[in-house]
Amino acid sequence: MPIRQVITTERVPVKIWTDDIDERSKQQLANIASLPFIHRHVAAMPDVHLGIGATIGSVIATHKAIIPAAVGVDIGCGMVACRLSITANDLDEKSLKKVFDQITRDVPVGRGQHKDENVLVQAAMPFEARLDAMTDKHPKLLKAFGKFSKWMNQMGTLGGGNHFIEVCLDESDQVWVMLHSGSRGIGNALAEYYIQLAREDMERWMIQLPDRDLAYFPEGSEHFDDYVEAVTWAQEYAMQNRECMLDLVLRALGRHLPEFDVTSEVVNCHHNYVTTEHHFGANVWVTRKGAIRAREGDLGIIPGSMGARSYIVRGKGNPESFTSCAHGAGRRMSRTAAEKMFSEVDLVKQTEGVICRKDKGVVDEIPGAYKDIDTVMANQADLVDIVHRLKQVVCVKG
Repeated sequence: MPIRQVITTERVPVKIWTDDIDERSKQQLANIASLPFIHRHVAAMPDVHLGIGATIGSVIATHKAIIPAAVGVDIGCGMVACRLSITANDLDEKSLKKVFDQITRDVPVGRGQHKDENVLVQAAMPFEARLDAMTDKHPKLLKAFGKFSKWMNQMGTLGGGNHFIEVCLDESDQVWVMLHSGSRGIGNALAEYYIQLAREDMERWMIQLPDRDLAYFPEGSEHFDDYVEAVTWAQEYAMQNRECMLDLVLRALGRHLPEFDVTSEVVNCHHNYVTTEHHFGANVWVTRKGAIRAREGDLGIIPGSMGARSYIVRGKGNPESFTSCAHGAGRRMSRTAAEKMFSEVDLVKQTEGVICRKDKGVVDEIPGAYKDIDTVMANQADLVDIVHRLKQVVCVKG
């Protein structure tokens, strides 16, 4: 499916891979496209929806500038997945309930973190010296960290919101493990600190913006290099966090399921991050806010909701999307709207066959609050090929 809509602005166009987009999201995209350093165009994936400043599901290529709020507060948020040697024949409801309980015990979720005696020191220690260097240069970061000063205890933890851990079956009834998480509280604190610094820079330089959340750091400015160091640190922390959780989940499965091996390449990909890439003849910064890289041959993970299937995909390297694709189904409504529209009865019905929480606390994550994942996939047939279709049998929510 090719590009479905194009928004024309005074500077560069916005290219959109869906017709399912509201006017406020279109305005956000137009605001981004109006900035003086946007390269070529702004790309909006088929899961696009309203964000803070920058639209979720957008890909933003920039010349010599980065917008911290476009990268977002969950720096490095993304997915990891792998296939196991066991099949549906090795599972039953009793063992899966034990797996659900074991994962819940072994992986802290929500605001939880590992107790001091359970800290994953070997995984966390390599990050300490670089973080100390950042706080030495920016002492105010220590105050910003607040309760996240025990960031080591959050290595290998899930977080809340739409983060999850799932046991899935593919089209051949092969078992997969898949999870979604980011850089936890420490990444959030780093993001908020630099977003505020960018706003202050805009005010000091008297730069008028269409939205204060599009405040940016130009290359060569006072805080640019420091932000790049912070965001790189948080992205690496997020990737390591997912690796640690995957190990914990595999051990949890090993306690209650037949012996197994990991039989596929582990796919670990960000979908909230910034990096340098070459597009349309220029070296640029590419911010993917709710999008994954999909160069030709790249493997990626596109989850549905807690009651819908997910996809393992291979990128086609479409240059028009800056070699990107959607990162999931994308929300159709806000959490508040979902809580008003749906009940626990609806949640039970929409997650039938999945061992998961079915209480009021996760109604805001009900499948009905999300776009249809199959439509999203159809709208990006020119961006990725489907490699595997996954359906969850266990879902642990944050």
